[in-house]
Amino acid sequence: MQTFEITTASADDIRMMADWAHAEGWNPGLTDGQAFFAADPCGFLIGRLDGTPVSCVSVVRYGSRFGFLGFYLTRPELRGQGYGTRLWAAGTARLAGRTTGLDGVVEQQPNYRRSGFIPAWTNMRYEGLAPVDVTPPEGVTLVDVRTLPFGQVTAYDRRFFPEERDSFLAAWTTTPGRTAYAALREGEVRGLGVLRACRTSSRIGPLYAATPEIAASLVSALAATEPATPVAVDVPDANPAAVRLAEKLGLTPTFETARMYAGPVPETDLGGLYGITSLELG
Repeated sequence: MQTFEITTASADDIRMMADWAHAEGWNPGLTDGQAFFAADPCGFLIGRLDGTPVSCVSVVRYGSRFGFLGFYLTRPELRGQGYGTRLWAAGTARLAGRTTGLDGVVEQQPNYRRSGFIPAWTNMRYEGLAPVDVTPPEGVTLVDVRTLPFGQVTAYDRRFFPEERDSFLAAWTTTPGRTAYAALREGEVRGLGVLRACRTSSRIGPLYAATPEIAASLVSALAATEPATPVAVDVPDANPAAVRLAEKLGLTPTFETARMYAGPVPETDLGGLYGITSLELG
């Protein structure tokens, strides 16, 4: 009889999970695993069949009240045999008592609904070669995030995310292979964007901004670092201005997910959210 067991993922396992995600067409960042591991080292679970990894899920805790579920995958040849369901049960148990979010692909959304997750909005991935000549509005300057006091960066991020995530954000903005810019007006952060290298299009996320013009200048400056490489932004339709901006920049919709919550929908600044950080960790 084959033995199925669930264990906490190692750093190497998280890199393997990223490979699985790539095979599904999710296009994770090449160095995402380093930031993911920093977020919650015990928040990644692997289902092993006779010692061989066959399924995975991330169930990352933020603060005392929020969690995010992602990376829910079973190897294609073993789907329908209950391994994913058993891992799901173990993962959701780790987040019991918390409002939990996820970004669900279209085909899985009915399953998530049956587990108590309710759609809050749709994320549409927009991809393409972004213009690299959009200048910031008058009075706004773009600076490398790493030159700012870190507390200023985390305080701004906290407007758009339900809980503190300092360890994750520190790794997310400084890991090699990515560029992070903040938009400043009179010393105050008015926008933030991070570009990370991926296997296909480079991903921009998060993308926060006080105005569409600031968001456009951030996308343009980030795209200019790799002008021949397409960029991709997961845009929430909860912010219609973000959708209009993606279309104005000439980007094309290619991939859809739904932000879903089990529990109350967190109160965040959706009007300033132009691109989510990550499908896997929120």
